[in-house]
Amino acid sequence: MTRGWKIGLGIVAGVVALNVLLATLRSVTGGQPGGPESSSYATASDGAAAYASLLLRAGHPVVRERRRPSEVALRPGDTAVVLDPPFVERDDIESLDRFVETGGRLVASASASWLAAPLPTPRLARESQGQANVTPIAPIPELAGVHTVVTSRGARWESAGATLPSLGDSTGALLLVAQLGRGRLLLLSDSSPLHNENLAKADDARFALGLAGGAARRVVFFENYHGYGTGSGLSAIPFRWRTALLIEAAAMLTFVLARMRRLGPAEREQRELPPPRVDYVRSLATTLARTQDRTTALEPLRAAVQAQPRADSGDPAPDDEIELGRAYARITDRRKRWKN
Repeated sequence: MTRGWKIGLGIVAGVVALNVLLATLRSVTGGQPGGPESSSYATASDGAAAYASLLLRAGHPVVRERRRPSEVALRPGDTAVVLDPPFVERDDIESLDRFVETGGRLVASASASWLAAPLPTPRLARESQGQANVTPIAPIPELAGVHTVVTSRGARWESAGATLPSLGDSTGALLLVAQLGRGRLLLLSDSSPLHNENLAKADDARFALGLAGGAARRVVFFENYHGYGTGSGLSAIPFRWRTALLIEAAAMLTFVLARMRRLGPAEREQRELPPPRVDYVRSLATTLARTQDRTTALEPLRAAVQAQPRADSGDPAPDDEIELGRAYARITDRRKRWKN
């Protein structure tokens, strides 16, 4: 195993061990408040877990639905809650429209203005930060006993279309109400009055109960819009988590590929040098001493020695040792004259 693979596997093992450790600590300590915004599962400040608990204590049957609205058989006596969905499919919009028209009650946040398809679409004013108080504008049953509602963000409806502005301040309406068929549509410009951080402030809890309707109504929170689906295995992991895991895996794979050896034979760390000449001569002498036919063994060396003077002087090759000596003498004499 190469060094790059070892480093990559070590990083993966470290990440897995860290996740196991964090999961163990979370199971021991009970974890920290968290969860998606406006989810009835979320215990963070912008979650709606306290709203679901409040409804249960008030006698409402509460259902946290992980399927899409088009896959659920809602009853006319139900209250459906759709808070801050990132997007809503067309078949889900049609299903919720039919649910309201047949007598259902729908509580939807600002991003659900798509639902007012049979009505002139209201417009949402620019959202601002900061806490604000709103008061009733119209006397509707949902606001009985409500005097002040605290919001966190300050988003308001800029225009109401064919709906009735029922709760707001000088900047615009927070709640729009419309009768759609036999049902009731309640559109919030800001879902923060239903969040955990505000439910105990002013009359927010009373307002939240009023939106749900009578105590006998079943309240259905659609949690599929907050990443809680009905899938199993990897499909059950929220989309944002899967995206983060894929990015992390891609980064690890890139690091491993960058550190691992390239394809082909391993490259030597240093260039292989020829053996020293003394060692070569000694090894050749040892080989010659062991052979029985020295004449044949020395023939390649003799031919190389005879060819060298010819290459240096340009003369024909010497035929015997005397001529070979004379050729070397001429070469030596020429070299001396060149030096002088």
